[in-house]
Amino acid sequence: TGTASISVGTVSETSAHPRDILRPVITHGCYGFILAHNHPSGDPSPSVADERITRRIKEAAELLQVRFLDHIIIGRPSPGRSPYYSFREAGLVK
Repeated sequence: TGTASISVGTVSETSAHPRDILRPVITHGCYGFILAHNHPSGDPSPSVADERITRRIKEAAELLQVRFLDHIIIGRPSPGRSPYYSFREAGLVK
């Protein structure tokens, strides 16, 4: 149990490779993990890059036999919009 900071980005992007994301999962012998990051804009809607990295991490986690439980994007509350986006709730991570 715990958290690991993988990458600190700029106001518009960050870079993280699946091996960097999965390294602490493997090192700590985890059963599963949740990936979370924020969108400084406040809009938690996933970008094309968010969707792409989620697919790659899902494939890598399956290969390594660890559970990828969710990828959550954190934004800010706004009328008519959730303050977060969950790939699990959207059915993209199972």
